[in-house]
Amino acid sequence: MTMNRGPLTTPSPADAVPGPTAPPDRYDVVVVGGGPAGLAAAVTLARSLRSVVVVDAGEPRNAPAEGAHNVLGHEGVAPRDLLAAGRREAEAYGVEVRAGEVVDARRGADGTFEAQLADGAVLRARRLLLATGLVDELPDVPGLAQHWGHDVLHCPYCHGWEVRGRRIGVLGAGPASVHQTLLFRQLSDDVTLFLDGMDDPEPETWEQLAALGVRVVDGRVEQVGSAGEGDGAGLSVRLAAEDFAVDALVVAPRFVVRGELYGRLGGQLTEHPMGRMIPTDPTGRTDVPGVWAAGNARDLSAMVVVSAGEGLMAGAGLNADLVAEDARTTVEARRAVASRAQQPAGA
Repeated sequence: MTMNRGPLTTPSPADAVPGPTAPPDRYDVVVVGGGPAGLAAAVTLARSLRSVVVVDAGEPRNAPAEGAHNVLGHEGVAPRDLLAAGRREAEAYGVEVRAGEVVDARRGADGTFEAQLADGAVLRARRLLLATGLVDELPDVPGLAQHWGHDVLHCPYCHGWEVRGRRIGVLGAGPASVHQTLLFRQLSDDVTLFLDGMDDPEPETWEQLAALGVRVVDGRVEQVGSAGEGDGAGLSVRLAAEDFAVDALVVAPRFVVRGELYGRLGGQLTEHPMGRMIPTDPTGRTDVPGVWAAGNARDLSAMVVVSAGEGLMAGAGLNADLVAEDARTTVEARRAVASRAQQPAGA
């Protein structure tokens, strides 16, 4: 069936009206967080000629680590070096990167967001991207935090290669610890699971651990400390009755998303077995109109490359949303011009 829509005409340049432009004190997007997700989103947006400012509090989650791994083309790069390179790339496209902390955010009646910084500055934007990351909340064991990111680990893909074939301990915290034990057993024949008060594994799990030669130690871990002087000395895991020497200790942190701003904007975090996170669609769009999220803020398990990829997707989603809004606004302006032109003189 063919519908007759009348003759199609191509608008002439005279029919066009200028597209909307942001006032000088307003950005297209404020990105909160200068990690891989935030910087990748900023680059994506800037390459589509969007005005972007990134506010970076300078607290990257992986700062304690010596290197970031599984980063194609940059294997083992120091985390802060990677971020410095990302900032240079973003700034080359015109992105403004500001050191500071966004302490409040709200949306005005006109739909424009206002992000207030700790120093009192206020940034205005049409859209807001939360790339605020998360904080690793470690088990409450004395000495554990001092070795975090070096001899105390949690991800076999981030740091497992570096401890392959060595003495690896796993601090029990639940089913996730058994999963970690099996993953690290792939990397070493010498793996010890410290139950540390967790529920006894199921019979099938006991059988797996026994078959794989995993040592299981009951009792509470009282303290973790250095086993000797200098790097590479390993750790001493102290229980009431005995000390155990390991080269690395694996833990299961609770992931705490930096979600305060999302809450101030009216959003609610969603529960996850490993913590809470900002709920989004696949592009990073949240339930709060005009607000996107990317990286660990919405994906607790995202590593560096995944976070950067999510930032790219969020940047593309934000730009598409702005393009659609710009098109609607321009159509409305064109209709208004045409309506005025059709009014009789002096009306």
